[in-house]
Amino acid sequence: MVSGTAAPPKCPVCADTGWKTVEVPGKSSRVVRCDCRTRNRLQRLLKTAHIPPRYAKCTLENYRIFEASDKSLAGAKLLSVRFAEEYSPLDQKKRGLLFVGPCGIGKTHLAVGILQALIKNGTGCLFYDYRELLKEIQNSYNPSVDIPELLILGPVFETEVLVLDDLGAVKPTEWVWDAVSHILNTRYNDNRTTIITTNFPLLPTTKRKKGEETDRFETRKAGIEYTLGDRIGDRMFSRLHEMCRPVVLEGTDFRVKPLSD
Repeated sequence: MVSGTAAPPKCPVCADTGWKTVEVPGKSSRVVRCDCRTRNRLQRLLKTAHIPPRYAKCTLENYRIFEASDKSLAGAKLLSVRFAEEYSPLDQKKRGLLFVGPCGIGKTHLAVGILQALIKNGTGCLFYDYRELLKEIQNSYNPSVDIPELLILGPVFETEVLVLDDLGAVKPTEWVWDAVSHILNTRYNDNRTTIITTNFPLLPTTKRKKGEETDRFETRKAGIEYTLGDRIGDRMFSRLHEMCRPVVLEGTDFRVKPLSD
């Protein structure tokens, strides 16, 4: 019987043990974690964060501001960088961020950029599109789908930092309001950080009481069809102000900016 040749280690530094010896001048050597384990952990964190391929390369460093007049965008980027640098899971008073503004000004880019920076520091993160999350929860009720609701919501509840993208994008119903309340209240009670983006104005509901809407003339005159309060309800609208620091972005949709000569 001929014994096979052992495969060479993938990491020549630690020989796949995960530990390497570091020589300290004037002192005895010490053993520390090998860089290969750090890289592997970062790769796992990136994979489990479920960042969509479209946003996989979004970082805070490559967030572009096209016009010097877009001061709110520069301020939002500075605030995002500071948030990522100062973030600590041990901070009991930490708040997330709520990016508010029209389409195409980089709200999701900034949110994902924060995730990328936090993941590099070893923080567990998760990205979810609001519409996709609600769709997955609804699909779990289908008897033919062998995915229990808790399997979907478990990571959403437990991840250290959650990005909930495009909040309010689903037409509100009692079930939608219950679902978003359950998610946000659970994270709030567990003192976990949530970063949110929304296209809807940061205003309470335009309804005076259940079943009766106010005259929408003033909001429509301002180009507002629905507010964030309309889409998620006043109770959760109020809770968001406790959970997140609002960051209002203003500017022109970069997707339709004319190409320079």
